[in-house]
Amino acid sequence: MTQASAEQLQIIGAPITPMSVIACAGSGKTFTAVRRLAEMRKQLGSYRGRVALLSFSNIAVDTFRREYRQLTWDAPRGSGHDSVEIDTLDSFITGNVLRPHSYRTMGSQQAAFLVMGGEAFLNAFKFKTDTYPREITMMQVGVENGEFFFYYADNDNLRRLNTAYASGIVNGLGRIGAYTHNLGRYWCHRTLAEQPAILRALARRYPHILIDEAQDIGTVHQAIIEQLVEAGCQVSLIGDPNQGIYNFAGANGAFLTQYGQRPGVNTLSLTRNYRSVPAILHLANQLSMREDTADRTAPATTHGAFFVPYRNADREKLVAAFRAVVEAADLKLARSAVLCRGRDMADRLARARGAPGQGIVKGFAQAAILRDYRTDFLGAYKQTAACIVSLLADPPQGLVTRITQPILYPEDRPLCRLVWAFTRNADLGLPAATLPGGTHWHPQLLERTRELLARIERDYGLASANNLGNKLARRGLTNAPLVAAADLAVENDQPSIRVDTVHQAKGESLDAVLYLANRDHVNALLAGVNTELGRIGYVAVTRARNLLWLGVPANALGELRPALLACGFQEAEA
Repeated sequence: MTQASAEQLQIIGAPITPMSVIACAGSGKTFTAVRRLAEMRKQLGSYRGRVALLSFSNIAVDTFRREYRQLTWDAPRGSGHDSVEIDTLDSFITGNVLRPHSYRTMGSQQAAFLVMGGEAFLNAFKFKTDTYPREITMMQVGVENGEFFFYYADNDNLRRLNTAYASGIVNGLGRIGAYTHNLGRYWCHRTLAEQPAILRALARRYPHILIDEAQDIGTVHQAIIEQLVEAGCQVSLIGDPNQGIYNFAGANGAFLTQYGQRPGVNTLSLTRNYRSVPAILHLANQLSMREDTADRTAPATTHGAFFVPYRNADREKLVAAFRAVVEAADLKLARSAVLCRGRDMADRLARARGAPGQGIVKGFAQAAILRDYRTDFLGAYKQTAACIVSLLADPPQGLVTRITQPILYPEDRPLCRLVWAFTRNADLGLPAATLPGGTHWHPQLLERTRELLARIERDYGLASANNLGNKLARRGLTNAPLVAAADLAVENDQPSIRVDTVHQAKGESLDAVLYLANRDHVNALLAGVNTELGRIGYVAVTRARNLLWLGVPANALGELRPALLACGFQEAEA
């Protein structure tokens, strides 16, 4: 998109009051939000307050920042265009509330710090369940009727914890200044409630906040936003309620929908889809009961929404057929994906195996697999950093966070670079995942880790723990490679295609999508967007630009075919 539409211009140039924008998938929300931010700064002129544009992913934030720089490149100095903050919502509350102020509410003698889950001292903060103790990083927090409650996910079920018991563990962790990603929002809310001067100062500094992807606002985020609104902050939301797929956090799109009904909130909409071909948009409209219009016309090559039967034993054949159709339609495999409801299914289809080994060795093995199989270098680095810190005798509290967020902690960048080099280099650092686990990979890991720890002690004064051999024992490893070399190879006649979850692809625009579903997934999709499973199917459908395949179990096809045809799918043969 290069020119804003009439709908988009109405939002971009609206008066500076709270607004709720309900936008369909592919409607140019990012394009609109960043231009709204620039227009707000233009209208405000030299007004001293800052305007914040917040979202939920680093990818979205990077896009916003890049586009905002381009939009304001020629803006004169003193025009106020630099008085903005573009960040994730969690980073916003961390920088403005948690790190500088929450230690007082937590009863800690030091600044609050994030824990990632690999820190040894967290063993004292596991919580009991009906089955076995779980890591504190698994504890979730929600708000219901104005009160906090604590819970954890057990597969697809949410299990509540006794509030007094759970809060005792959380408060104990807080007294040493530590918080998890989930508990950080809890401490932010408590800090703003118990230190009202901080809340007033925050509302004065950021009198206008625009939140993108607002359907992802969970109950604790909502409670924090309500605090800001009550303190005088003008909050605007933009998003698609039909893409609220984080029910475990209470993020089901309801807050976005209801916000526009409040007095003083300007309600607007985006109803033109710039992503999908008309056939796919027609299907999306059927599922969501919307009447959005397509900006694109039908291309001459293969396009549209199709359902394809498959048997569990032949799923790889279905993927191969999909890959062939994508190439025949002159679409890009690199911009296409096979999407699944859950990570287990995606990993099985991608032939990704769980990491072998036990304890810290298992963590290193997982890092090697992330690097070599999924080419996820950042994930591998974070996993490696947690393992290395857990091998130190007395690491500074929060060290994992400090070396995995070097932008926030520049004093730890030298150590960060050292760990990063160890992670990336399979020849001198973390051994290759294709090596036999017990006979080759483990001895190399042990030797190289000893060398790394010796350098850390020499250069940074951080001694390694005793009994390193026991901590890095080869228990659970076999002589098989962590990942078979054949799994890493890409055959010339079998180009690779991404296999991922719907949640991971949310917000993306893909040339072609194969949504591999079971009977329940298909029924939920056809039933519409009133359930989370139905909304997950809707997100999968609306990622596709040109081509959508829905994989339907062959033994359910006779039952499902009439409803699929009525909804707008065509039948295809894999």
